[in-house]
Amino acid sequence: MPFGLPAALSWALLAFTIELDNEFEHRMPNRTADRPDSRGVWLASMAMWSNFVRLVPPDGVPLSSVEANARITNLGGLQRWGYVDVSAGTVRLKPGGRRARQVWTPLAGEIEARWRDRLGHAAVDELREALSSVADPALPWYLPVVGYADGMRSDHARGVGGPGAAGDRDLAALLSQVLLAFTFEYEAQSRLSLPMAEDVLRVLDGDGVRVRDLPALSGVSKEGLAAATGFLDRHGYAVTEPDPSGRGKLVRLTRKGVTAQVEHGTLLEAVERRWAARLGKDLDRLRDALITDDRLSLGLTPYPDGWRARNPYRTRTLATLADPVATLPRYPMVLHRGGYPDGS
Repeated sequence: MPFGLPAALSWALLAFTIELDNEFEHRMPNRTADRPDSRGVWLASMAMWSNFVRLVPPDGVPLSSVEANARITNLGGLQRWGYVDVSAGTVRLKPGGRRARQVWTPLAGEIEARWRDRLGHAAVDELREALSSVADPALPWYLPVVGYADGMRSDHARGVGGPGAAGDRDLAALLSQVLLAFTFEYEAQSRLSLPMAEDVLRVLDGDGVRVRDLPALSGVSKEGLAAATGFLDRHGYAVTEPDPSGRGKLVRLTRKGVTAQVEHGTLLEAVERRWAARLGKDLDRLRDALITDDRLSLGLTPYPDGWRARNPYRTRTLATLADPVATLPRYPMVLHRGGYPDGS
């Protein structure tokens, strides 16, 4: 493969999530940053559903039983955005949260059915079976929201389960569980997190890359990149400085950053070799089953009134539709700003 296993897993997870998020936005009354006066909940991504709202039944749940999942989402945000209320030690759905739960519940099944129509039942069955042979059912159903302070590591997701029968897992859950297991192993040996290394460090160099070019190179939002490059600056991996042309700024790797970039490639290969030694044919089967071509974009056209169809996101959406492998992130960057997997 001309790219690592995490990228192949990530592209499939991103494609599934974006298609589901577009559908949720279309069906659910919502507000967004550019439409703050609309009625409904503040729009959030699949991560918030899979790792938290899914676990809150209509009659509520003790906070103590979902506290671990609150750590990997954004419970404060879900309260402010109109999904849940927390009082007297109990988490309850607000009216908007009850409506969102109704909308979210069937969507993963519907998106998988679309994949079957587009790719064929045999291909999706093979992908599901290949993932199931590797995925750890004890892990969360989606990647965690990562923080800025520690450089977007996933350590806080260790020991957080994904309640629900293993057989109920949707494709996004299976993809997330495999990717998260790989991330744990990688980050146990790396000074930098996997999203930081795959999305940002990978596209930088010692000569400098223009800040305005980074969203297209990485597939990550400006906001996510600002947090990532800020971390790299503070820890000596990169320097942000004026562009000699006089237009904007450059981000340039320091010697420490160039060394970390080389170490990232070496460690990525080492973890994949260990997985190959442990899993053998199961890993070969998974690599063969993953979708890593233009078919990833087949379900990503947003509704005309969706936020991905509006400026300033329209340009990136069109680029993804034209060449998903070149433009999607190499690793989901799931941030507190709604849980979108490209940091939006």
